[in-house]
Amino acid sequence: MFSSPDRLCGWALMRRLPVFLAFALTAGAASAQVLPGLGRPATPKEIAAWDIDVRPDFKGLPKGAGTVAHGQDIWEAKCASCHGVFGESNEVFSPLIGGTTPKDIETGRVARLADGSFPGRTTLMRVPTVATLWDYINRAMPWNAPKSLKVDEVYAVTAFMLNLGGIVPDNFTLSDQNIRDVQNRMPNRKGMTTDHAMWPGKGLTSGRLDVKAVACMSNCATEASVASMLPDHARNAHGNLAEQNRIVGAQRGADTTRPAALGPEARLPAPPHRATAQAAAAPAAGPDINGMLAKNTCTACHAMDRKLVGPSFREVAEKYAGKPDSVAYLAQRIKHGGSGVWGQIPMPAQGISAQDTQMLVQWIAEGAKRP
Repeated sequence: MFSSPDRLCGWALMRRLPVFLAFALTAGAASAQVLPGLGRPATPKEIAAWDIDVRPDFKGLPKGAGTVAHGQDIWEAKCASCHGVFGESNEVFSPLIGGTTPKDIETGRVARLADGSFPGRTTLMRVPTVATLWDYINRAMPWNAPKSLKVDEVYAVTAFMLNLGGIVPDNFTLSDQNIRDVQNRMPNRKGMTTDHAMWPGKGLTSGRLDVKAVACMSNCATEASVASMLPDHARNAHGNLAEQNRIVGAQRGADTTRPAALGPEARLPAPPHRATAQAAAAPAAGPDINGMLAKNTCTACHAMDRKLVGPSFREVAEKYAGKPDSVAYLAQRIKHGGSGVWGQIPMPAQGISAQDTQMLVQWIAEGAKRP
């Protein structure tokens, strides 16, 4: 956590960069000149924008409050699509809630963490501090729009999660004033230990560090050989690989127009690229589909031609091919989200610009051809 503009944050480091460069280039010459106008001190507002972490001792926690009821509304709108209505979903992410008991809240140790027969480990079973929970939600959630929750909304969502785990009652309001009291009810608050001797430093370990390694000096395993091959029936299924690789670098690609060979002749150099009049007269590149998909994190849930979390773009294109209202329909689905068409995992509403939405649905309507 930054405490003053004098800390070496990015802007302050850039401010000192000219001094370092001048020293390096002149090898300590007394006549070295510093380039003027490069960088400036970070403003308090810029530092505050970076300084958002909340420590386990609650240092950095902003003032605010949120009710369980408000948290439930936010959860159903922005969280349940990935984590389930009750935080139980394991289709997209690991379950958040479950596995804790009133006895765990009393003792501060989750008994089922030592039960090898218990099927899984939820977040509330493991996390020892409520500050860690608050901090992660504040910085990283929701997945498709991190840092978009207001401070009071983060308090509300945290309160709802704690309520699902039986840690706070239904009418509870979590705030910066009572969050320390809630910490005393975290089911695994006593579950974090430093006795594993893996963290060096005074006060962080009670024994010898677990860093001793024994080198293999006899009966060592031979070096593994990693290679790949193409089955005969698929050898040239996607065109000649030798023509699809760059002419520089170590990878040339096999000439898949020829039968597989056993020696070096199986890997031929790629033919040089030849500029042609047709290439010179090629039309300008179309929309940057890949850039648009990456910018809007569409590929986090959808792949080009295989099911990921949701259906592939190709599957969507095939399903709505030839339907006159497909463009308008898909645009509305992207904007408002929904579920039930492709399974039980819902797609949350997407905050994509109208221009990107139009580009996306038009590309899908034209067959979702690989860019």
